[in-house]
Amino acid sequence: MRMQGKIALVTGGASGMGLAFTRRLAQEGARVYFTDINGAAGQATESELQCAGLAVVFLRHDVTQENDWLRVLEHIGAVEGRLDVLVNNAGIAISHNIETCTTEDFDRTLNVNLKSVFLGCKHGLALMKQKGGSIINVSSITAICGEPVALAYSASKAGVRFLSKSVALHCADKGYAIRVNSLHPGYIDTPLLAGSNAGGSLTADEVTASRVRIGGEIPLKRRGTPDEVAGAVLYLASDESTYVTGTELVIDGGYACH
Repeated sequence: MRMQGKIALVTGGASGMGLAFTRRLAQEGARVYFTDINGAAGQATESELQCAGLAVVFLRHDVTQENDWLRVLEHIGAVEGRLDVLVNNAGIAISHNIETCTTEDFDRTLNVNLKSVFLGCKHGLALMKQKGGSIINVSSITAICGEPVALAYSASKAGVRFLSKSVALHCADKGYAIRVNSLHPGYIDTPLLAGSNAGGSLTADEVTASRVRIGGEIPLKRRGTPDEVAGAVLYLASDESTYVTGTELVIDGGYACH
């Protein structure tokens, strides 16, 4: 029970990695508030996890909207009085290259993947700085290696990487006991990865070629699972990582070695 008594917030928690993070933190004793823009999926997930005896609460949340962040955090503050762990996980992926990416898709991707992290960190500090805690910002291996058919996604996740460092330095300078780190999953089997060309500009052949290429470049010869990433989130959320801040934790099957 490494999270016993802690209060956590996970965005994008109704599916994929966010669901795995929510489940794992709750299994380890945390009371977890998880949010998602998909209200039906969130409510179904809440029922499933509560039936398993886990202390979870779902709140619908558009992470691109500042007022929604204020509403969610105000609710947690009113009920719990503090927040110990914030996992900024919500994100989207649309497959484009520099020649085919539209301005609209670029802006949308940065709003969901990067602006949301800015808003979460900015407004989450108020609930965390008195007693301290951990902020975990989910970036990507594409923030380190780059990916030609994930232009906006790569740019947004690189922004998450360095925003995290800036917030970590700010918290240390102010004397807040808040550590801030970025998490860099590689290619993980999630609905996000499966649907990355939904609305994108790649042909079916280009998608297939890209996935074959990426699969061949993973030294462990397979994609990861959300549960394999959840262990890293648990470490960064727990008191075992109290001297870890401003850094990247890569979970990619060795992909970044290339």
